[in-house]
Formats: sequence, structure tokens, C-alpha cells
Amino acid sequence: MSYSNDPRAARSREAMIAAARRLLVDEGPGAITHQRVAELAGVGRATVYRHWARAEQLLLDAMGGTDLPLFKEPESPVRPWLHRQLRQLADELSVPAVAGVALMLAQSSLTDPVVAARHAESNRAVTERIAAAVEVAAATGELRTDATPIDLTSLLVGPLHFRTVVLRAEVPDAFIDRLLDAVGTWRPSGAERAER
Repeated sequence: MSYSNDPRAARSREAMIAAARRLLVDEGPGAITHQRVAELAGVGRATVYRHWARAEQLLLDAMGGTDLPLFKEPESPVRPWLHRQLRQLADELSVPAVAGVALMLAQSSLTDPVVAARHAESNRAVTERIAAAVEVAAATGELRTDATPIDLTSLLVGPLHFRTVVLRAEVPDAFIDRLLDAVGTWRPSGAERAER
């Protein structure tokens, strides 16, 4: 029986993907290392390396079918919540393996229809989530903006991606504040106004 048809190898691969997805959801992309996946899946590190020579490949497979935790369930006031989400994104993108996957996804999506579909789905989910958060802010009077959903994602996520993945530079909180200022006019939320 060849390695690719070995049911034990298939079970191990499924366990490793499940472990990587659990790490992705619970701790973010930076947690997906060969060692952590091996420990969680109950296999040897060499087994993980046999299936995925690079952590980026493992992360890409783990991302397939996984609902990433960022930008979910916006909280009011929205601005500080959105700042925390953007901070987490910037921190995740600063991890070399995550930056590698981001670049690999962008490049591969130009020529590989499967990767392009996965990349488009991820972008759509982030765009919809950010738009939903901005709708909450607009409904409570916290934000006035005429930016479209794609503009919002471009203004907030695009610069973080460029700064962390392309420039490999740190992202200070003041930079995130400038990005948030660019999407529209923020006012203190109703709860914040009541506290004053």
C-alpha cells in the first residue's frame, strides 16, 4: 500500500488539520507551528513535517473551511473594539509564517482557481464583518461615514497588510488610530457621552 493510500496517514493528516484549525481559532495563525500541531494532534513532529515542509503550507490548509475569529460580533462602542481587532490583525501579520501565507495567498490566487476562491472568500468575510461593525457605529451615532464596504476594508486592512507583510515594520497604536480616523467622523458613543 502506498503512503498516500495508507488509512493511518489519512487519519494522522485529519488529526493534524483539526489541531491546526483549533490553534487557529483559539490562538490565531501565529500559534500554528509544527511542534504545537504535533503535540495537539498526538503525533511526532516529523509526521507533521512529512505532510507540510513549511508552516505556511500547514496554515494555508488549516485556513480552508475555518471561520477566522477576527472582526466577529462587534461591540459598542465600536471604535475601541475595532482598534483591538486591528491590533490583533497587525500582531498576527507580523508573525513570519503568517506573513508568508499572506504573500503566498496573494500570489497563488493569481494563477490557482482553488486558492483564488479561498482568498476571495476570506476577503469577502472580512469586508462584510467590518461593514457590519461600521453599521452598528453609524446606527448608534458613533460614526458618520460614506465609505463603501470595500473602501472600509481597503482603508483599515490594506495599510496594515502593507506595513506588516510588505515593509515588515511595526504597527504602533497611533497608526491604527489614524486608519480609524480615515474612515469617517467618530463621536463618543451614547454610553461614553452619558459618562461625561
